[in-house]
Amino acid sequence: MSHPIRRALLSVSDKTGILDFARFLVQHGVELISTGGTAQLLRDNDVRVRDVSELTQFPEMMDGRVKTLHPLVHGGLLAVRDDHAHMQAAMEHGIQMIDLLVVNLYPFESTLNTTADRDVLIENIDIGGPAMIRAAAKNHHDVTVVVDPSDYARIMQSMQAHGGEVDASARRQLAAKAYARTAAYDTLVSSWLSGVAQESPWPPYLLDAQNAGALRYGENPHQAAALYQRVDGKGGIAHAQQLQGKELSYNNLADADAAWQIVATLAQPAVAIIKHANPCGVAVGEHNTAAFARALASDPTSAFGGILATNRVVEASMVEAIGSLFLEVIIAPEVSPQAQEMLAAKKNLRVLIAQPETHQSPLAGWMVQAISGGYLVQQQDNAAMNHEAWKCATGLEPTAAVLDDARLAFHVVKYVKSNAIVLVKNHATIGIGAGQMSRVDSVRIAIEKAHQHGHDTHGAVLASDAFFPFADNVELAAAAGITTLVQPGGSMRDGEVTDAAVKHGMTMLLTGRRHFKH
Repeated sequence: MSHPIRRALLSVSDKTGILDFARFLVQHGVELISTGGTAQLLRDNDVRVRDVSELTQFPEMMDGRVKTLHPLVHGGLLAVRDDHAHMQAAMEHGIQMIDLLVVNLYPFESTLNTTADRDVLIENIDIGGPAMIRAAAKNHHDVTVVVDPSDYARIMQSMQAHGGEVDASARRQLAAKAYARTAAYDTLVSSWLSGVAQESPWPPYLLDAQNAGALRYGENPHQAAALYQRVDGKGGIAHAQQLQGKELSYNNLADADAAWQIVATLAQPAVAIIKHANPCGVAVGEHNTAAFARALASDPTSAFGGILATNRVVEASMVEAIGSLFLEVIIAPEVSPQAQEMLAAKKNLRVLIAQPETHQSPLAGWMVQAISGGYLVQQQDNAAMNHEAWKCATGLEPTAAVLDDARLAFHVVKYVKSNAIVLVKNHATIGIGAGQMSRVDSVRIAIEKAHQHGHDTHGAVLASDAFFPFADNVELAAAAGITTLVQPGGSMRDGEVTDAAVKHGMTMLLTGRRHFKH
């Protein structure tokens, strides 16, 4: 049996929409109870409201730490209306029913992004809010709980349609959303405290995101999928703004992230074109229009239907350079008004505005891979590379220009599926070999793709994501005229590999860092 909403408790840190919602409730005969700043806001705007302290006959104290933790509040939230014993106890102790709870929590997430002050962060850990939310959500058969201002409209529509009641389906869905909110909130607090205590580098839990909406499907049409956003998130593809185009798919988002990660950390104007999670062309240049031309030339066949990312403003000149090339998505930090007008003609093209991630969450920087029965968790491969620590194993030091190409090649190889080989010449990729079971096959594919698209591999740089297990990789590279090799080193046959490079007069740089990407 459901009941019309007669009494509501409102306590919000995010005041978005609360005045209009409160006025609606009063107009529908709902008595309002509130706390602190929320009560003051309502009172200042001539909305009738009772203080929680009036209800509990107990003052707020300890700088507001204690105000709603009281039986007259929790009894009103937890009492089962159809349970005679519950209602008898409520009558005996003067507990009034609370039918609607509207709470959003102290802003721990945003505070974490603005300060490292432990005392400030501690004071922004909400206690009474989560306790009330959990109580109301547990008793959702009788109580409606709202933790998100975007749900106010839904409550108003339901009350208007059902004589002041909120339908049972909505109450269940809102309760689930409430528990998800407190779970994500507590997880973030737990992770921060673990880092402060330096007990472990590992996040204790990984539920730090909320459902941002279902996607059309997953990698294939028979797979359901959704996008989740970090509750503390700023920047990144999950928080990108879509300017135009069709709905983004699971694969669009995955490839967009792969493209954006390549260019977002490069200082020079850069363009990356991605196809099926692997780069088919990456280049840097004096501006991104020039970089695009070089990236496209790397493998124009594979670029068809690809995802393009750049770390500079998309101007009209770049749109002209793209021309009739079919792309699924373009990602950039900004698009000029003229370029946006030109892109609008491509109705199906998705255009995203993205920014680098800037939030300070302890949960950022971790990667999660589901396996049967659990998850694999690791840090992201984003540690800064110390190029000064690279060692030349062959005694043939590279020129400044070659070293620039070597750095770009080893940056790009980090984003290519293993076994990974990347060829770079004149600040652009010219051949990429990805995902082969044998490293020498990846070398062969990279060279063949370069030749297929008319690139001269003489004088090129070859980067490998892991060490060369045999000298056959070097022999194949030398035969193609490649003069510089970049690899981590560390093989039991390093001597044999180095000897082969010396024999062919090649420069070989050892980075000391592997970049497997499975």
